[in-house]
Amino acid sequence: MKLVTFAPLSETPALPRVGVVTAGSHEVIDLEATESKLDGRPSGDFAEMLAFLDAGESARDRAERVVEFALEHRPPQTVFPIHHVQLFSPVLRPRSIRDCMAFEQHLVRATRTVIKWKCAPLAYFDRCVEKLSGRALFGAPRVWYERPIYYKGNPYSVIGHDADVQWPQFTEKLDFELEFGIVLGRRGSNIPENRAKSFVGGYTIFNDFSARDVQLREMQGRLGPAKSKDFDTGNVLGPYLVTPDEVPDPQALTMTARVNGEEWSRGNSRQMHYSFDEIIAYISRDETLHPGEFIGSGTVPSGCGLELDRWISPGDIIELEVQGLGVLRNQVVRQAAPG
Repeated sequence: MKLVTFAPLSETPALPRVGVVTAGSHEVIDLEATESKLDGRPSGDFAEMLAFLDAGESARDRAERVVEFALEHRPPQTVFPIHHVQLFSPVLRPRSIRDCMAFEQHLVRATRTVIKWKCAPLAYFDRCVEKLSGRALFGAPRVWYERPIYYKGNPYSVIGHDADVQWPQFTEKLDFELEFGIVLGRRGSNIPENRAKSFVGGYTIFNDFSARDVQLREMQGRLGPAKSKDFDTGNVLGPYLVTPDEVPDPQALTMTARVNGEEWSRGNSRQMHYSFDEIIAYISRDETLHPGEFIGSGTVPSGCGLELDRWISPGDIIELEVQGLGVLRNQVVRQAAPG
């Protein structure tokens, strides 16, 4: 299933509700409204996406029955054309955000850009060494190969498909990042790697916007990204939460990024050094994970402006596409200066 959090465009104020996108992606079924038509009253499991995830397999089974009823009987005010609805982040407020750095070449190429700014011949030499030996001089640090590295983001800055991204006042180099990730669907701790797949509630696209000039400065403090990734509208999820049965191999997905319709980036999730199974097993060591927590993959190689040394501007439209997960589109806008 392709799950969404949506509201009809005709509704004022918009009241987000949980829906399922039909095959062909032409319509959205309101699960709670349809359930009320079917059973006489809502169960509460479709009140919001976190409730759906908390309810586990029983909610998933009920959703399939509700969808079947909606398609067969089409009760009034239960099925909407998808171009008549607003799509929010599938999980309006994830219980947490952890973003990993699972792609080795992202780290190598981003580092090379920074080196180029300081000493272009050294960056060129590093690229030549990598071509000859298969290993860059300025590669990932040793600890990166020992464990999945991640930072924690701000769930309150999450927005969804077609929402405007506000360019922060404090940066001149705002960057997109082509990622995808998982939303957990079960509670657990010390999860074995061979059981980790059963804890995935769904997959979604993630655009982790970053203020690169700020990030490069603050990370000299050796603590990790902070304000550079901590601003309103900086975390974008969507457009769907795609259940695992529709993603047979999450480590074989083509990933592309377009800016104003021009393709800037193309990669594949098979380039991940760490699988989500490994990541879940590591993060859950002596820590209980909960439904509704989000874990990002990190940026696919060449999946951001920093690696390309090519930069977006206010007014640009960013489209991230991941095979089987849809297209996540947002426009970057310059917010008015504080008065």
